[in-house]
Amino acid sequence: MSIPELPILAWIIIASFTGGLLSVSLAALFALNLRTAWIPMLVSYAIGAMLGAVFLEILPHAFDEASSVESISVTLLIGLLLFFVLEKLVIWRHCHGDHCEVHAIHTEENCPLTHSQTQAESTASHHKYKAVSTTKGPSLTMAHSHTHAHHHDSGRSGMMIMIGDTFHNFVDGVLIAAAFLVDVKLGVVTALAIISHEIPQEVGDFLILLHSGYSKKQALVFNLVSSLATLVGGLIAYYALQYVMSWVPYILGLAAASMLYVAVADLIPSLHKRTELKATVSQVLLIALGVSTIFWVGYFIH
Repeated sequence: MSIPELPILAWIIIASFTGGLLSVSLAALFALNLRTAWIPMLVSYAIGAMLGAVFLEILPHAFDEASSVESISVTLLIGLLLFFVLEKLVIWRHCHGDHCEVHAIHTEENCPLTHSQTQAESTASHHKYKAVSTTKGPSLTMAHSHTHAHHHDSGRSGMMIMIGDTFHNFVDGVLIAAAFLVDVKLGVVTALAIISHEIPQEVGDFLILLHSGYSKKQALVFNLVSSLATLVGGLIAYYALQYVMSWVPYILGLAAASMLYVAVADLIPSLHKRTELKATVSQVLLIALGVSTIFWVGYFIH
């Protein structure tokens, strides 16, 4: 399959703008209309797409373009450590459902702030809050109805996640631009892998914003504005990297480190929460589907 002859800048604009708009739109569809059971499926597919993009496209191109394999290996190592530190600083935080370890969303009945005093009186011998039940799969829209009187943080969690997400989207734009500057096929595959991960991440962003007291319309607008950072990052990187093309292989190394860290350190551990055979088989098949998608996209547009 032939690729349309377009200027590199046009490809970067299309991939950055369309990718951001598409991921936010699909995330809104899932977050506002569907149920939490879909989120692990999206996460599993995203893992496969990101691992496929790293090992089948990004790293091979980075090794080809770099002066030495060792330099890319060092870049990959530094990138992994860098993203670990950024995550520790709660800048690179990824939530993919209604219950992440940083921004846990719970029901009114299980809200620790509301019921801590009652629990303390009724169970004097216990000093921990009761765990939130996960046996039911509530609609994601329930997160909005949960913004009861105290609103938990007066919108602070929502604002924090949007700042981190905007920074993340900006970096994604830089990575997309660097990939297109090397090869259009690599750019398309990289953009596809980023979009596949952005969808479950944006779902988490919607939930956090709704949980923080924002309306559905406000959550959608904030996510759309945040997604524009991808376009800004892509444009800045396009013009900047024109003069420092020698940096491109190392930007690709950082792109690989970013996707590898998110997939292995963040997304895969979330799948271990379900250990039953049916869930495991489903996860493996969806990961394989994500990898095969990257492979066949790269094959057909070669």
